[in-house]
Amino acid sequence: MAVSRPALIALTALAPISWGTTYAVTTEFLPADRPLFTGLMRALPAGLLLLALARTLPRGAWWGKAAVLGALNIGAFFPLLFLSAYRLPGGMAAVVGSAGPLFVAGLSALLLGQRPTRRTLLTGAVAAFGVSLVVLRAAGALDALGLLAALAATVSMSAGTVLTQRWGCPAGVGPLALTGWQLTAGGLLIAPLAFLVEGAPPALDGRAAGGYLYLALANTAVAYWLWFRGIGRMTATQVTFLGPLSPLTAAVVGWAALGQALTPVQLVGMALALGATVAGQFTGRGGPGARGVTATKPQGAPADRERRGVAAGVVRR
Repeated sequence: MAVSRPALIALTALAPISWGTTYAVTTEFLPADRPLFTGLMRALPAGLLLLALARTLPRGAWWGKAAVLGALNIGAFFPLLFLSAYRLPGGMAAVVGSAGPLFVAGLSALLLGQRPTRRTLLTGAVAAFGVSLVVLRAAGALDALGLLAALAATVSMSAGTVLTQRWGCPAGVGPLALTGWQLTAGGLLIAPLAFLVEGAPPALDGRAAGGYLYLALANTAVAYWLWFRGIGRMTATQVTFLGPLSPLTAAVVGWAALGQALTPVQLVGMALALGATVAGQFTGRGGPGARGVTATKPQGAPADRERRGVAAGVVRR
């Protein structure tokens, strides 16, 4: 079944838009100070659900590949991003994360042989600058560990994105199964860390249960499936340029639902980031995204940004 390019971009963009609601859901519905447990509740139930639906397990070398991708995209990404979010001033982790297209461009040159153009690098820099105008507040002391964690999270997600495109999918395996493999592997990696660091799970009321249900289903299972599906049909750089939609959505949700003001500077930043996101879809037109798109040969990688700071939260990632 053929899928038009605009429809593919729009469907893939729903993933980072969904991730942009994570900050509001986390602060308004979930228990405080349980980032690892929240990451676990997002990843593992969603992964097990998709595995049950796909009824397909990895075979041969794909056991190892699924574990590597799950670690990069989920298992390492979530804890590192949470650590950076708690130790950096609000929005700084999102700014580091918004440099993802630049990291992906570099890794694509090394692993995929896709040399970045000057247009790609310039567009990536504009996207990062636009996001910084949206999410940065008054400067605070920069924590070295937090900064390293944010950088490591961005590199982890970028490497997972590029490796997913490099490895593709096994024959006969669709994005549903690939998504389930990675979320399950990542959730299993987070589980022992969550219990060791945060102890026993907290008591959940109906509000918290509803929040976790939303995160596991719409925000993770569906969103990551769309993300994986898109990355198999576009270049890694094109997909990553949709990432700024996440902190931008968080800013809009904060304004509409949480009463957070949007300043003229933030509006300018939104315009720059959105412009870079659109321009990013026209980079690397010789890649898979430039051809007719079909519903076969999926590949995928999540990229999420789980934030606990002003207007920046998404979990990719």
